[in-house]
Amino acid sequence: MKTELLPDRLITIREQQGLNKSQAATLIGLSPIGYLRYEQGLRLPSPQMLEIIALKLNTSVDYLTGATDDPSADQLLISRKENQELFEILMEFQAKDPAAANRLLTYASKLKKKSIG
Repeated sequence: MKTELLPDRLITIREQQGLNKSQAATLIGLSPIGYLRYEQGLRLPSPQMLEIIALKLNTSVDYLTGATDDPSADQLLISRKENQELFEILMEFQAKDPAAANRLLTYASKLKKKSIG
């Protein structure tokens, strides 16, 4: 883990998300000063906090720690309260019914093609 990259990676991903430092702190559930210490490299987040930061900023722990240069998220948080339809679809998918999973994947693929084309 290249912890010296963490401050720069935090700043980069925060700016890509269009967030200021205070907004990022609120999103993650930290005080502004607590978040600022991470960006300034004055403090290292715990492994658990790194997971939360990555999840909330739509990136990965591997990106934040320098294990990869790909900033893509490797986890998503879907809340029933915030997106009930998507939550229900994913719960259906998680039910391990191969037929339902194939139908959902086929439908998602068609939607993706329509949005691109």
